[in-house]
Parts: sequence; structure tokens; C-alpha cells
Amino acid sequence: MYMSSEQYYYTIEKTAFAEFKDRGSRFLAFAYPVQSIEECKQLLQQSKKEHPKAAHHCIAWRLGFDGNSFRQTDDGEPAGSAGKPILGQIDSKKLTNTMVIVVRYFGGTLLGVPGLINAYRSATAMALQLTPVVQKPIELVYHLQFDYTQSNEVMQIVKQYNCSILQQEMQLFCLLVIGIPSARKEEVIYKLEQLYTISIKAAS
Repeated sequence: MYMSSEQYYYTIEKTAFAEFKDRGSRFLAFAYPVQSIEECKQLLQQSKKEHPKAAHHCIAWRLGFDGNSFRQTDDGEPAGSAGKPILGQIDSKKLTNTMVIVVRYFGGTLLGVPGLINAYRSATAMALQLTPVVQKPIELVYHLQFDYTQSNEVMQIVKQYNCSILQQEMQLFCLLVIGIPSARKEEVIYKLEQLYTISIKAAS
């Protein structure tokens, strides 16, 4: 559901903001690209600091490629009236590694559950329309250890196959953590194994 195939996923690369108003209430939607639950928690804390007088900070996020890591909260709104419609918009675009926070300033008039669902859904949809959806390759993480004399050859393979470098320590003995596009895994591992004195380990 979250991938066009086993090799790619869809996400957003830039943050976006949109505002929806209904009978005096203001719904401020912020869409963020995220990589971890920790990052989602920090963004929520930041939102509460920036909008201390808001009545609600409702959120939804989805992370990872199997679709199993997600969260939605109503933050005091009636059950199912905020988090669910926010997550519904993220899912309708088949996005992952995406978080939306909708901050509500209460306008004095109760909107009822249908009104709230519409407001949270609309604010989220507007924010997600303002940021381009990007397709990215799913990457498998590997730890490489090798002798410094091999570093040029290793880096050549990493560049050639568009692997991303997640961490590197280049000393006498080098450590490199890379993300290999899943479609090229066999080729990359084969090429690396041809090198002298290299240890290749999949991240657990």
C-alpha cells in the first residue's frame, strides 16, 4: 500500500502549512517529513511551545515501509474526530515517513463530530497539497569495515550504485554505514565482496 513496488516508497521532502477556518475555530495544519518516533515527539513538543494557547494539538504519523508503524491522537477532541481523518489523508496519498500536526484554536462554537472530521481532514489535505510528493528507493542498511587503503574502491561502488552514506569513520580502519537501494542489493554486495579485507554486515 505504501510503495509503488517493493523498491520505492512515497514521502514528502519539505514542510508545509495550511489553515482552515470554520465558525470561528482555526485549524493550523503542519506537515513534516520525519524519520523516527523520537523526531515526531520533538515536533509535537515544539508545537505545544509555539502554540501554548491552542485548545488541541492533534497528530497523526506513519513511518517505515511495511505500514505498521503509525499513531493518531485526538488530544481531547471526541474519539475518532481528529487523528483518524488526519491519518486518512496521509494514507490517501500513500505516504510514509510523514507527520501532520493540526493545532486548533477554539472559536466558541461547537462544530459537532461531522464538523470536526471535516475540519481536520480539510486542513490536512490543504497542507499536503502544498508539498510535493517524492518517490524514493527503499534502502537496506549495511555496516562495512575495511582497511583505509580500500577506501577509494569502496567509495567508488557506493557512488556508482547511488547508495546513501548514513555514517562514516575514516581512520586507519574504516567504518561505513550505508543504505543500499533494495533493487541493487545483490550487485552491490557482490562488488564489495570482491574487495580485499572488507567485512559486510546487514544491520539488525
